[in-house]
Amino acid sequence: MKNKLEYVWPIVGLAAVVFSIYLLSKELKGVEVGQVWQAILDRGPVMILCAFFSTLLAYAALAWYDRIALMHVGRKLSWPVVSIVSFVAYALGHNIGVSVLSSGLVRYRAYSRMGLNAAEVAVVTAFCAFTFAYGAVFLGGIVLVGEPALLSRLFSFPVSIAFMLGVGMLVLVLLYQAGSILHFKPLKVGKMLIAYPKPGIAFRQLFAAPIEIIGAAGIIYFALPDSLNPGFFVVLGMFLASFCAGLISNAPGGAGVFEAVFFLVMLPAGANPSDPAVIQSKAEILAALLMFRLFYLLIPLALSCIVVLYTERNNFGGLLGSILGNKNRPMESVAPAPVKLDPVRQDPPQHS
Repeated sequence: MKNKLEYVWPIVGLAAVVFSIYLLSKELKGVEVGQVWQAILDRGPVMILCAFFSTLLAYAALAWYDRIALMHVGRKLSWPVVSIVSFVAYALGHNIGVSVLSSGLVRYRAYSRMGLNAAEVAVVTAFCAFTFAYGAVFLGGIVLVGEPALLSRLFSFPVSIAFMLGVGMLVLVLLYQAGSILHFKPLKVGKMLIAYPKPGIAFRQLFAAPIEIIGAAGIIYFALPDSLNPGFFVVLGMFLASFCAGLISNAPGGAGVFEAVFFLVMLPAGANPSDPAVIQSKAEILAALLMFRLFYLLIPLALSCIVVLYTERNNFGGLLGSILGNKNRPMESVAPAPVKLDPVRQDPPQHS
């Protein structure tokens, strides 16, 4: 049964991609490549530079995820080391899909060389995933309280219920902070105990994920033309819904799923798909989403591949030698690439 279940999520992700591409093909009917390219050029260097700095903000906050998680397990590594590991883990994880698993493998490869054991790496990976979810709930609650009508673009939700849902999400955020400050008993899930982190760590989580999500949403905000831009607050809500849908689908980079949900939320219901103004709007929205993929996914992916090739160059050399028949240097004798790192300082685990 376990082996069969391993195929479920990849199949679900593939089905989500196929269905989303089908929806996109309908939405983008009549949109020409030239229109999309022109929409990108029309944004100008200033807006492109703002999108670039938004990307830097997002990835800096992602590095903070790892820093906070390492504090939680009582480990401390230098900021440059954590930043590089986090960057590679998220750049590969976002593009490969099944982000928790793929980024966890990257972290294990890197952090195990620095003295962390498998259990610690697993906690770090899970803690980073929770930090994002926590921040998404926090920002989602703020968006629903401030713009409860936004949810009606996706579901037939009364505004009052959407508002109460937002309030409930914010209450959950406050309860988590209270549990950390007041030392609530650990939550028991089956045989596993989940302890609240130290107040200082929980407080950092309150800001880390929102900063990352705000930075990522900022890329689309600056990429959208003024005529279509509904304001940052609304763009933030649209991004949250689209990005979370892409993550849940487990599709690589949320391919198709992210775009389909964003178009669904962005375009007014009942718009005439053959109207030239609507077609132009779709081209400009697609241009903004392509810029997001370029800055947040594709460029980091290319840079992370360079980092991996550099740090694993000796192992790749041994592998190539074995493939070419160089029996004088078996893979077992290949030493890992030397990495200059600050010594690991192990602090007492910060559990309540």
